[in-house]
Amino acid sequence: MNATRRALVIVATGIAIAGAIAAATGATAHDAVVVIVLAAAGSVGAAAVGALLVRRSRGRRLRTQVLLVALAATVTTAAGVVVAAVAMFISGHDLGVLAVVVVTSGAVSVGAALALGSSYERSAERVGGLARDLTHDGGARSGPVGPLATGELEDLAAQLTEVSRQLEASRRRERALDASRRELIAGVSHDLRSPIASVRAMAEALEDGVVDDEASVRRYHRAMRIESERLGALVDDLFELSRITAGVVDADQPLVPLGELVAEVVSGAEPAASTRGVRIVNLLDDLPAVLVPASDLRRVLHNLLDNAVRHTRVGGAIVLDGEVTGLTAQLGVADECGGIPEADLPRIFDVSFRGDTARTRDQGGGGLGLAIAKGLVEAHQGSIQIANRAQGCRFTLRLPVVVP
Repeated sequence: MNATRRALVIVATGIAIAGAIAAATGATAHDAVVVIVLAAAGSVGAAAVGALLVRRSRGRRLRTQVLLVALAATVTTAAGVVVAAVAMFISGHDLGVLAVVVVTSGAVSVGAALALGSSYERSAERVGGLARDLTHDGGARSGPVGPLATGELEDLAAQLTEVSRQLEASRRRERALDASRRELIAGVSHDLRSPIASVRAMAEALEDGVVDDEASVRRYHRAMRIESERLGALVDDLFELSRITAGVVDADQPLVPLGELVAEVVSGAEPAASTRGVRIVNLLDDLPAVLVPASDLRRVLHNLLDNAVRHTRVGGAIVLDGEVTGLTAQLGVADECGGIPEADLPRIFDVSFRGDTARTRDQGGGGLGLAIAKGLVEAHQGSIQIANRAQGCRFTLRLPVVVP
């Protein structure tokens, strides 16, 4: 129901109530109609003037508008009463008493309107302070605004507070991303500089004939190939990270049985583990026949195992275990790296993060493996967590699966 229709309903209801009161007090139908018509006629003119003044006051202070509304209502009522009283030829004494009542009531109404308008203005200023604070880098600074004059202002203040909270969280994420990007650029620059310098030096040595015996030449060629593979792996990691950041996930990649995929990744990691004197214990042979994304989960498990192999002590073991519950698989990769400082655990999946001297670039990789693993898992609505245990760390991976 729009405002005009509501106003008409209120006027009609008021006239009906007035007629009922007249009938209850013993007035004749003719007298009741005359009084109602006279009162309405006097009120309509005053109401029209009041509406015009209120319309002209748009853009002024809220207190002024509330005062004008109160004055318009008071004058409208007084005009109707006075017109009806004069037309009915009441005595001068009664008319004076009526004027006293009207003026007194009007004064009280105007005073109440001024107080109410001031309350509205203070509430509006508080809400305006919240809106202005949205432009500050620090977010909302006004703090709790306290009770406000109207429910609409309360709702607006709550919405502005929530927007401010979201903006502050967004600013924190932006600052964290900026710091992460700077760290990534610095780390990748270091990772690229070392193998490029090494390849350049060996190529110049071969070109200048500094190395000419067959065994040394073969050794240099092998070292150049290894450094080239390091560069290729770093480029692959950067490409994968950019794909994850852009939200590009291959939805059409084939699904393979989880047990077969784990066995394949373990088989590929065993040569590097054997070289470092590390055992890989696979306890996932009896998993139910569920399907998982082939390429993405293969990359996740490869990164987790590669991280575990590089940081597990010589003679230690890496244990893979887990279970399938309903449509969710939970996999665990436990190593014997000696543990990670508790302060570093929240950042272990950050790009290029290395929390101690044991995790140096000399061990290969660009520090992107765990960040890629986390990104790929979350892209498939999964989760990955890390916790310290007695001998080292345990990564826990949860991922939705498909039942064939």
